[in-house]
Amino acid sequence: MQPTQIILLIALYFGVLILISYLTGKEDSNEAFFKANKSAPWYLVAFGMIGASLSGVTFISVPGLVEGQQFAYLQGVLGFFVGYLIVLLVLIPLYYQLNVTSIYQYLEDRFGKTSYKTGAFFFLISRVTGASFRLYLVALAMQYIVFESLGIPFWVTVVLSILLIWLYTNKGGIKTIIWTDTLQTIAMLTSVSVAIILILNKLDWTLAETFTKETFKNKSKIFFFEDVNSSIYFWKYFIGGIFITIAMTGLDQDMMQKNLTCKNAKESKKNMFLMSILLVVVNVIFLTLGALLFIYAEQFNVAIPELNGITRTDLLFPEIAMNQGLGKGLAITFIIGLIAAAYSSADSALTSLTTSFSVDFCHIENQPIAVQKPLRKKVHVGVSIVLIVVVIIFNSLEGSVVSNLFKFATFTYGPLLGLFAFGILTKKTTHDKYTWMVALIAILLTYFITLTPSYFPNSFIGNYNFHWEILPINGFITFLGLLMVSKKQTTSIDS
Repeated sequence: MQPTQIILLIALYFGVLILISYLTGKEDSNEAFFKANKSAPWYLVAFGMIGASLSGVTFISVPGLVEGQQFAYLQGVLGFFVGYLIVLLVLIPLYYQLNVTSIYQYLEDRFGKTSYKTGAFFFLISRVTGASFRLYLVALAMQYIVFESLGIPFWVTVVLSILLIWLYTNKGGIKTIIWTDTLQTIAMLTSVSVAIILILNKLDWTLAETFTKETFKNKSKIFFFEDVNSSIYFWKYFIGGIFITIAMTGLDQDMMQKNLTCKNAKESKKNMFLMSILLVVVNVIFLTLGALLFIYAEQFNVAIPELNGITRTDLLFPEIAMNQGLGKGLAITFIIGLIAAAYSSADSALTSLTTSFSVDFCHIENQPIAVQKPLRKKVHVGVSIVLIVVVIIFNSLEGSVVSNLFKFATFTYGPLLGLFAFGILTKKTTHDKYTWMVALIAILLTYFITLTPSYFPNSFIGNYNFHWEILPINGFITFLGLLMVSKKQTTSIDS
């Protein structure tokens, strides 16, 4: 496709998003922006959350993981499923019982203002970096496909992307996001399905034959129990996946804000259960695509793309979709899927960050009515600018984006995991003023532990490679720290 055709396609897609925004954003109120008036259909929320959960990380980077670790990622996805069940049974009833706008309001009721601010702060850091990583990945692909050839700098691509997101989330907020996420999920799944069909056709394989082919089997091993030191060892991925989901969904304002738009806890639980099943199925599809991409590349001598001198397995999907003559149908659906992947997580992140900062730090609900809406809009603009700056900074990073994303998250979500676990699993309260210090020390200790194999290679963990288990370690250290500064009296909340 020509660059001008791609730009027209992008413009058309955004025209649809802005139309959805117009139709859903007629009620420009804080209640609609933050909670969608608690009227969202649970099945619509569930389907839309698939797109938000997948984002550009799954669309681009998960297929790229197959080269180095086959289907090992699916071990973590199975852990995700268990984590969703825990969120469904423990956290959703708690949030609905308290009727919170920001889930970190629980920490204020349970411990006090410092704990509340600490939890909200770590969410802001986690979500800004997470959303920026995801948006960076897709902006990088867009730069590779179209904007580089037009001489447009990377920072301009990023600014335009955030500006377009701001345009269609400015009024409706989460109410608009629920509907745009649904469209974006459809776009992503359509793109992947078309890619699989066309690649199979080129390989002259049927779908049933695919799973019996030796070349496919050599790229699709799921379970790895052989080496406990390996980063893809089963129990690391599986247990880490459980805690990743608890922290990055159940303790994340972005994901839970969508759940809290359902009418009641029962409907929210149905939403979460349906999403947990669909997410396993969809990740199997993406990993299957990844195996087929590398088989195709080997059979037809397609080189793994390089950008800025760095080999990027993340870019193999766009390379094959756009430059290997598989037809305009794949190119069109890929571009639409890519755009959807970029904005399905970035738009909801922008909304949830606006909600968290407005509620947790600006205390918007306590402001005069005349001040509330203008304040929310200023915060929305401010968060947009922050995302632009962080994405541009990430452009200097190397390595797999999906690995960087989860590695960073294991540090920043750890204190949230420890705080909520302490509040729910114990009757104790803490010396609230020390909470931020406990969280910071937990992160530093966890970071030191992960460095141990490098600094002490002859130690008993000298050959050990840390993976997602960093998160529960971080949470456990936070939990122990809170126990050390705890008080004996109980609180008014029955946890």
